[in-house]
Amino acid sequence: MSAPASRVPGRRVTINDVAALAGVSKGAVSLAFNNRPGVSPTTRERIFAAAGELGWSPNQTARNLSGRRAGIVGLAICRPARLLGLEPFYMEFISGIEDVLAERSCSLLLRLVRDLDEETALYQEWWRGRTVGGAILVDFHRDDPRIPPLRALGMPVVAVGHPSLTGGFPSVWTDDASAAAEAVRYLAALGHRRIARVGGPSGLGHSGIRAAAFEATMAELGLDGGRQVATGFVGEEGARATRGLLMSPDRPTAIVYDNDIMAVAGAAVAAEMGLSVPDDLSLLAWDDSQLCRLTHPPLSAMSHDVHHFGEEVARTLFDVIEGTRTGTHQVPTPSLTPRGSTGPPGSPGRV
Repeated sequence: MSAPASRVPGRRVTINDVAALAGVSKGAVSLAFNNRPGVSPTTRERIFAAAGELGWSPNQTARNLSGRRAGIVGLAICRPARLLGLEPFYMEFISGIEDVLAERSCSLLLRLVRDLDEETALYQEWWRGRTVGGAILVDFHRDDPRIPPLRALGMPVVAVGHPSLTGGFPSVWTDDASAAAEAVRYLAALGHRRIARVGGPSGLGHSGIRAAAFEATMAELGLDGGRQVATGFVGEEGARATRGLLMSPDRPTAIVYDNDIMAVAGAAVAAEMGLSVPDDLSLLAWDDSQLCRLTHPPLSAMSHDVHHFGEEVARTLFDVIEGTRTGTHQVPTPSLTPRGSTGPPGSPGRV
């Protein structure tokens, strides 16, 4: 008979060990210790007995959270307040996080910061001041300067980004490279030869991943002149980038945008310049939203369930806090939703 987990040298007991010994799920253990409905009195007692035998308690799995406000999760976003309020992605993402936090009677502490140095200092202040029990990191850069100081801090963190960007932090991510390649292949299959991309800031890791995949797929398909313009995600910059592309001698017949706001702005510029969508110009947005569906014609988009994405991030953070997760977790890749804004070059308009 093998030794109990608590007696194996160097082996830290986890919630999974308690669940296995009690013959229940990890969720049932969490419900029992949080005194929530869904577990019978008999099962609850069996869970408590298993925990006692292993010497486990929720506080033991997170000893470094002792005395902290573990019911508060921190999220800092480097965005102007005005832009965040207009960006459907973050509204959906945060609502997904909030749904999971509400299940556990926890709260989200959200702060907008001006730069990465301010963000790092804020997380250090929160952790050392025992304000939060863990944090969600977003918008990773290549060689992100936040990683070394936050790793040294020892704060439980879940990173939102491709594992190549997140410095070994447990991460939740989508395959942006495959999605960007699918967008280009779709437009090429419609007959487009001149495809452009209006992307986010060049320093952002996910923008760089999309840019590289866009360029590689254009080359693979033998398409020349795939121009890419970096912007700050706001509508005004998306409009300016679109105007510049459409005034060039070899203007594109299709444009892929890194978010929905810029795609809507691009549609307005096309109308301003007397171009018909999709007759003269096809438009494809990233991050499907209500904006895409309300625009006329409705915008084709690379869609994924952003609310579910936020839920998975929050659940992963609690797993990190409880010591049951250390690796990466991929959520479904954004998939193409064709609508009226894309068609073959010179095609009749569709709704």
